[in-house]
Amino acid sequence: GNQKTTHSENSQGKKSQHAEEAIFYMNCRAAYLTVLKSSLENIKSKDQLSLVLQQAGRNPSQKTIDKYWTSQTSSLNFDDFCAILKKEKPATKNELLEAFGKIDTDKAGYISHDVLCKILTTRGDKMTWEEVTSITKQADFNCNGKLDYNKFCELYLSTRERCCRAARDRLDTDPRLRQQRFGNQTENAPEGITLPGPKPSPRGSRRTDHKLAKGDSRAPSRPSSAQSSKASTSSTVTVGASSSRSTKLIIEPDTMKEWQCAQSRGCFYLEENGEIISHKYRLHLPQRSALCVTIKPFTIPQAQGKSCHWLSVDTALFILKENETQENLQLVSFTELQNREMFGWRGELGAGVYWLLPFTTGCRLRKGKTQISGEAKLLWRDEDGELALTKEFRAALLDIFETIDLDGNGLLSLEEYNFFELRTSGEKCDQEAWAVCKENFEMKKNELTRQGFLDLNLMEANDRDGDPWDLWVTLLSLGYNRALEMTEACPFVIDICAERCKPRIKAVSLEAGGSQLSRALCRSVVSKGEARVLDGSGNIFIHTCRSGSRITSVIENKSENKVIIHVNNEQSKNCLNNRGLTVFAVEVAPKSMMVSQHVMALNEQEEWIYSCVHSLV
Repeated sequence: GNQKTTHSENSQGKKSQHAEEAIFYMNCRAAYLTVLKSSLENIKSKDQLSLVLQQAGRNPSQKTIDKYWTSQTSSLNFDDFCAILKKEKPATKNELLEAFGKIDTDKAGYISHDVLCKILTTRGDKMTWEEVTSITKQADFNCNGKLDYNKFCELYLSTRERCCRAARDRLDTDPRLRQQRFGNQTENAPEGITLPGPKPSPRGSRRTDHKLAKGDSRAPSRPSSAQSSKASTSSTVTVGASSSRSTKLIIEPDTMKEWQCAQSRGCFYLEENGEIISHKYRLHLPQRSALCVTIKPFTIPQAQGKSCHWLSVDTALFILKENETQENLQLVSFTELQNREMFGWRGELGAGVYWLLPFTTGCRLRKGKTQISGEAKLLWRDEDGELALTKEFRAALLDIFETIDLDGNGLLSLEEYNFFELRTSGEKCDQEAWAVCKENFEMKKNELTRQGFLDLNLMEANDRDGDPWDLWVTLLSLGYNRALEMTEACPFVIDICAERCKPRIKAVSLEAGGSQLSRALCRSVVSKGEARVLDGSGNIFIHTCRSGSRITSVIENKSENKVIIHVNNEQSKNCLNNRGLTVFAVEVAPKSMMVSQHVMALNEQEEWIYSCVHSLV
């Protein structure tokens, strides 16, 4: 009886979750189609992204827009939009009241127009005086030169709900929009529930451009056992225990001891929305030369002897040739050879400028629910009442220093420090501010020393009178959790060795891979992998490529119509993929291709089997 009750509760819980996801998906589609004509049409600008988020009941700041639309972003598809909404939750009434409460120190429930105007025109996304006036003139929540922020919040929330409801009503009443829903609304829905639409994938696909990978990714509209597929193909790869690390990257010390080398460090950072950003590099070769390029996770000195999560993260490097325009980069090669945690490539490159794009699949660098016993202490006061860094925080800061010291010379240049600033505060330090740092903190050759970096963080703590808030903002943005463990970042090191010239490598940005990386990834799989046509389709291909410890599959749709591909990994053993789902569906636009999934061993000490069935729904 207890087992039946538990089973019933679990079943009801799953139904409720499916219904919630279906409603969320419907709201996403309603907002998207308010701005765009079709879910296959891409968001093509920051303004369009801001508008479509507003239609979904969000009020994005410029910082939020910049987080999802970087200099490498050319477009975002519907699935990207769903992933953003998963992370950017609409503000609740309590959150709004709490924000106003920080201004209303007297807790009177009112804020004077003068104070409000000063704050809104000088902080954050600054508003104009006219914009503020349009708010203060509203009679519904203003009286005697004051804003009643309780009434303002109520009106804001009710207006937001009316806008979202209007978008949903438009979706229901417009025949053209109604036809764009995917899947059968009632067929195979959980018992007792009529779903308004198919549910979305909890993990969105990576950002891609509209030419190469326009498809959305969402959860299956039918159970995996459904017999409705028109065509299918299966791929099975069995990998022995630890053999995924046995591909030899042959680097002969005797033949390379005269080669000239360059090195740069970098880091993968996991964003709140699950996206991964990293440093990007330009490589300059003054003349044609044989080359050896490697990338591997970087073991920072203070972490030696400890169990470090990031050392198991897979890494790769894509080499692209720069032509007339940066937008038109050509894939040259990628690091497909593996020796333990190191991935590498050996070959010959001509003189010129190349782009190096680091990549990790996201199979192991992902959001997790780790149990933390307690929050680490960052500061303490000595006998004289002076603030000091705790031993644990000091060690974490020295680890951070090693990670952001890209050239590994034990000093931070202004350029290196600015990557740190951009990641933690979104701003840059100019020459004038750097000169002030030079006057107050230890520097050598106009570069910040380790001690100077520690002192700078201590000064920040003193400025806040011991409040560690800003210090935690810094730590969390760099991938640390509250126990001072680096769980959402992976430092790496790139080595370039050339036979005939001195290579020069320089980090130029810190951002998501964007369309260039997506394009390079798809092309590498198509060029190196095994292609199978979906039986009965003729123009839909599944490309599967094993590269060292990982397997990647790409769906290529050569037809004139969009297709929905059902992906089933239920027969795989000892595997994990970047989507976090065993069964899902992928929608691929006409004449395009996109990554279906990346797969790795859950435990590399045991045999693992990749067994995947791709079916046309």
